[in-house]
Amino acid sequence: MKDQPITALLSLMARLRSPDGCPWDRTQNFETIAPYTIEEAHEVADAIARNDMAALKDELGDLLFQVVFHAQMADEAGHFGFDDVARAIVSKMERRHPHVFGDGERPDWEATKAEERAKADDKSALAGVALGLPALMRAEKLQKRAARTGFDWPDAEGPLAKVHEEIAEVQAATSTAHREEEVGDLLFAVVNWARHLGVDPEVALRSANAKFERRFRTIEVADGFSAMTLDEMEAEWVKAKGL
Repeated sequence: MKDQPITALLSLMARLRSPDGCPWDRTQNFETIAPYTIEEAHEVADAIARNDMAALKDELGDLLFQVVFHAQMADEAGHFGFDDVARAIVSKMERRHPHVFGDGERPDWEATKAEERAKADDKSALAGVALGLPALMRAEKLQKRAARTGFDWPDAEGPLAKVHEEIAEVQAATSTAHREEEVGDLLFAVVNWARHLGVDPEVALRSANAKFERRFRTIEVADGFSAMTLDEMEAEWVKAKGL
């Protein structure tokens, strides 16, 4: 009988990592593969944003391959295998959904996760906010976690004042390293302000990126664009904003 698709994928991964497999795949480790895993997750999100189902199918396959890659390396090191990963997520989802898989009531999702964090070695309210998240998203998650402890502004006025304060500190910075630090503080403050305004900063910036790309692509095809002065480019930009 022909192998099931997941069995075939696991076998393919094992072969790639075998002594007679692919030299590149054999030399990889968790740290070198992690950036590809993050990249593939973003490409999944991109396919969804473009409503491209053919691309989504391909990107989900690429993301699944990353999971299989990590599981294969863990199996080789004696930590766990792909089946352990699958069992663990099934167990977690059943535990978090007793109203679906048992006789319990629908749980408070955040309370359930808080209980799980309480059993972990790291007891901080910030524990478990992944380092690999996009910086804006991680900033928002850190702020939300801190807010649950009461460490938060009561309204949007506090974060707005902090934004103005951080802008002044960027302007007053006297070295590249200091300026970088202050710009980081400014971005963190903007994320906090956005959170208090009910705006997802990651979604907002993604939208701004798309808008900039759409407008720039419009003006760069204008006749003589490469020879335009900055003022002429700005005039084309203003026209593109009206499209």
